[in-house]
Amino acid sequence: MTSFYLSKPYQPPQAPQNLPLNEPWALFGGISPAQFMTRYWHKKPLLVRAAIPAFPLANQSGKPLASPISALELMTLAGQDTIESRLIKANPWRFDNGPIAKKFIPSLSKPDWTLLLQGMEGHHHSAANILSWFRFIPDARLDDLMISIAGLGGGVGPHFDSYDVFLIQMSGRRQWRISAQKDLSLSPNLPLKILQNFQAEQEWILEPGDMLYLPPHIAHDGVALDAGCQTWSVGFRSPSFKELLQEGLWRLAESLEDISELEKKFADPMQKATASAEQLPEELIAQLKVKLSALKLNQIDRFLPGITAYLSEPKPQALFDGPRNPLSPARFAARLATRKLLPSPQTRILSHQKQVFCNGEEVSKGQSREITLAWQTLSANKSLISRNTKALQEGSLYTAYLSGWLVFED
Repeated sequence: MTSFYLSKPYQPPQAPQNLPLNEPWALFGGISPAQFMTRYWHKKPLLVRAAIPAFPLANQSGKPLASPISALELMTLAGQDTIESRLIKANPWRFDNGPIAKKFIPSLSKPDWTLLLQGMEGHHHSAANILSWFRFIPDARLDDLMISIAGLGGGVGPHFDSYDVFLIQMSGRRQWRISAQKDLSLSPNLPLKILQNFQAEQEWILEPGDMLYLPPHIAHDGVALDAGCQTWSVGFRSPSFKELLQEGLWRLAESLEDISELEKKFADPMQKATASAEQLPEELIAQLKVKLSALKLNQIDRFLPGITAYLSEPKPQALFDGPRNPLSPARFAARLATRKLLPSPQTRILSHQKQVFCNGEEVSKGQSREITLAWQTLSANKSLISRNTKALQEGSLYTAYLSGWLVFED
């Protein structure tokens, strides 16, 4: 394995802006993204050998590829408080939440441990490039890219996830056993969510470049067969309806602040004497019905902006730093004509029709047509170049640049 760790790191390419959705992809074993979504997405597992053809091709040439991120880099990143990390050990099961100093992480030669690092797309360009391969799936569904590195025998035990996940082998080998079992009860008295009665139905050994897709609630267990085994997991979240509606209602309530008509006080000059003073007045109920009807609170379009804002919020650990030497508004706009403006790796941008939301805020609200169009381009393409310099000198686009939400391409 020594030669493997000294081999040339793999450099994942950035996917093209316009993905060929109806053409065969090696990533999915020779079927198109459209076919993958129809046959497999949220339905059944898919194992793809040589999903990243560069790995077997490099092996054939005698110059094998290593992971884009070395073990040393991952162990160093685990010590940062801006990265969500966990160290899991077996025999017996136990885990520690990060940040985790490198001196507390077992050496690669030690068995039965796994280090997990979440949200790696915000901290390494290779991880961000991997995510670009999956932009045929709505951005609103994306959770993050997690990297696990393990010693021999390392894993997190048999478990299930409530989201869709693509498990890409990047270094070493990992044995995967999966099951569509209905019994998802968990073992009691363990610090991890480990299945009590896991019964494997299929199993494979994944080599570097292989990929396994699993829909929600497929039980699975992955065990590292080599020291320094790396698996990159691209996860797609499935929020509960309760979560979505609560967040949508909360933001909808906030939006009522902008309606001056609602500042008027309730009045009931026609109220009659009542023998049931403890009851909510019928006059109040009648007037509230009128207001609610006018606000159209029973229509889904009133909720969707708030839900979109919620889904555009960045990871809790996200930290944004503005530019050290910020450009003036005029120089900012001038640079837009020659260099791409990109979302920060930790920034999330989503759209609902013509409204654009960035990091939980509606950045298109109250903006000029030119700035709104610029945000719509950023949301769709994740990059922007514009020669309309004067129109973009002020407004939410420039403010987002000052906040570190948007950065110019190096």
